[in-house]
Amino acid sequence: MSPVIAVAVPAELRALFFPSGVEASLGGLGSLRVVDDGVLLGSPPVLAELAGPADVLVTSWPCAPVTGDVLEAAPALRLVAHTGASVKPYVGLDAFARGVRVTQAGAAMARAVGEQALALTLALLHRVNRFDGALRSGVAWAEAKASAPARHELAGSPVGVVGASRTGRAYAELVRALGGVVTVADPYLSASEAAALGVRVADLDTVLRGSRVLALHAPVLPETRRMIGARELALLPDGALLVNTARAALVDGEALLAELESGRLDAAIDVFDEQPLPVDHPLRTLPNVLLTPHEAGGTLEARARGGALVADEIARFLAGEELRHEVTAEQLARLG
Repeated sequence: MSPVIAVAVPAELRALFFPSGVEASLGGLGSLRVVDDGVLLGSPPVLAELAGPADVLVTSWPCAPVTGDVLEAAPALRLVAHTGASVKPYVGLDAFARGVRVTQAGAAMARAVGEQALALTLALLHRVNRFDGALRSGVAWAEAKASAPARHELAGSPVGVVGASRTGRAYAELVRALGGVVTVADPYLSASEAAALGVRVADLDTVLRGSRVLALHAPVLPETRRMIGARELALLPDGALLVNTARAALVDGEALLAELESGRLDAAIDVFDEQPLPVDHPLRTLPNVLLTPHEAGGTLEARARGGALVADEIARFLAGEELRHEVTAEQLARLG
């Protein structure tokens, strides 16, 4: 009997993940059950009904978590393939206890996140956000130029990267290609890997003290939650630039806001403790802050790669081959 693949991805996202059509991308792997347009996948009963007969469930970020009643309704379920990166909100540990395996498409987004982090880095170095904000607010031309802090080129700039993750490595590669001097803080990055990446390795405090730009690319784990607090921010040189396209939980938000309000640092931020970012949040008013709405990985190319990666993982699973992007119960338990 052909395996049943339930696709819990709304129409607007299916068009991005599977641009040639979900039938062309996944139909050859099994019998498809695709969510109807307009159905609210955040409802557990709705997801349970869709997943009921499925061997494989493809999920995306509007989905309710695959846990509890959803699992009970899908006794044949053997694989959850998530089109995004973080599976923490979408899969419960009870799924693993029942033998369900999990994979995700985070690797597909690494280049897009790395490129946006680079774009934000260049914008901060050249004070693009400050110039744009000043001119839009009616500040005189000469005053806008005179009031901006000193600008720098990326070539020769010391750039600190926290976390040699997929996105961290993509960012480091791009920065190095433009002449940036990269030092990475990651206790799991070996000397041989660092040499292959063309980067130096140092402890976090050393990286903080020596960075003109600090880019965050670490996962949220117990040991990384709020790892950048008031003490750490104080170690950054005056005028340093912070780029966060990873997770808001890596940073003490109140401590960062205090530094930004003082004007000592500039920052570009894609991720926030509260999302959507409230319209009255003070970050929205600061001229030294560049904001984007948690969209660093959202290029058309990254979405299409994500869909192709999911399709490949499903094919490998059904063929009894090793998954390349599997998430284990132990990994899920550690993720923040």
